[in-house]
Amino acid sequence: MYSNSVKKKLQSAKVSVGKRILVEKDGKKFEGLLMPKTDFSDPGSLAIKLDNGYNIGIELDKNTKIHKSKHKEPKAILEEEEFEMGKINKKLLKVKWDKSNPAVTLMSVGGTISSRVDYRTGGVYALESPEEILHNVPELSGIVNMNMITPFNKMSEDMDHEDWSKIARLAAKELNSGKQGVIVTHGTDFLHYTAMALSFFLRNLSKPVVLVGSQRSSDRGSSDAGMNLICASHVAKSDMAEVGICMHGSLSDDYCLFNRGTHVRKMDSQRRDAFRPINEPPLAKVWPDGRIEVKNSNIRKRTNEDAKVDDKFEPKVAILKVYPGADPEIIDYFMQKKYRGFIIEASGLGHVPTNGKKQWISKIKKYSKDGIPFVTTLQTMYGRINTNVYSNLRILYHDAGAISGQNMLTECAFVKLGWILGHTKNMEEIKKMLSTNYSEEITNRSLIDSFLY
Repeated sequence: MYSNSVKKKLQSAKVSVGKRILVEKDGKKFEGLLMPKTDFSDPGSLAIKLDNGYNIGIELDKNTKIHKSKHKEPKAILEEEEFEMGKINKKLLKVKWDKSNPAVTLMSVGGTISSRVDYRTGGVYALESPEEILHNVPELSGIVNMNMITPFNKMSEDMDHEDWSKIARLAAKELNSGKQGVIVTHGTDFLHYTAMALSFFLRNLSKPVVLVGSQRSSDRGSSDAGMNLICASHVAKSDMAEVGICMHGSLSDDYCLFNRGTHVRKMDSQRRDAFRPINEPPLAKVWPDGRIEVKNSNIRKRTNEDAKVDDKFEPKVAILKVYPGADPEIIDYFMQKKYRGFIIEASGLGHVPTNGKKQWISKIKKYSKDGIPFVTTLQTMYGRINTNVYSNLRILYHDAGAISGQNMLTECAFVKLGWILGHTKNMEEIKKMLSTNYSEEITNRSLIDSFLY
């Protein structure tokens, strides 16, 4: 609630929460919806949602003038008490799902995209029903018939392999029960790790599993949440039986890219088109009107088979990055902690320090002989390892026993090695499985159009 002095000014102007208001201060005019006061805001300030979708706070002084706007507010305005965290008046959610549309499941596990603005704190909280999603993105009612499940609500950086397993098992259950596809709403920071894990955990996949997030929250005028969900819904009912991430393909609201789960990475902290395909073209471009343009000929098609879950995983895998002066004794530390495998993000064509004071070769050779796999990936991300070009490469791979990750992303190699070690600790089997292409994580050729698509 606003302070008594503010209340008096609002009452005098015949304005209440949820109504349009015009505020004049310092020669400027601000018009929009009057929002409730939060517990964390200055009691002498007003919160207004502008027509562009952004909220502003205005500190009142004796010269501030408040008027009732001449413009009408939207029909479905929530009352002040309905802005409380976790509450919504279902009577206002008038749009309904069309049951004649393809049935898909939306699995909400957290992230900005599966949230509403909490005007009490200024933050966001998780959506609790498909009706709330439809309230935010009513266009979905003409695309799919959605049901929603919420196994947990976590920041993506707090997830681990047990969460990946839970998502995989629920996704398989939904697909095998007749759903045409599964959409997973998820935080963006570690979204690609989950996409990679599902790519290995879900075997015999015959329908789409689409992961989606948003870079901008739903209270912002530039939010990408709505369009990403719309495009993801088109993919979920499409003929593509792939695990992938569907999000903005450019800075504009024109199309999304559906990128394979094993070849996608977040490449910018804020851009709406942050998720880019690495070392292969995207699977498809997807427009909000439902048009889908397939961009990758290597793509699985929908079938009627049941998906199977294979989520055995060894979490004791570490990612190490080589850099000038990097001390190889870090490997000893992890070995003391009983780690079972390593991903080394190497330089050049797959190099590690070889002849300097802090060479890594002897450590890798020592532990490789003890059955510990060292898999290399590239710091460049694009390109592939070549084990034969330089003598230092021959020493690392043919003498010390390191294993080439070919052109897998570091994150993908991390997930794959953990998945492999969940099945075997035999070095020959590990090498065989690392070179096996389970989810198109290794491309046979480096294509010219796959660089910075």
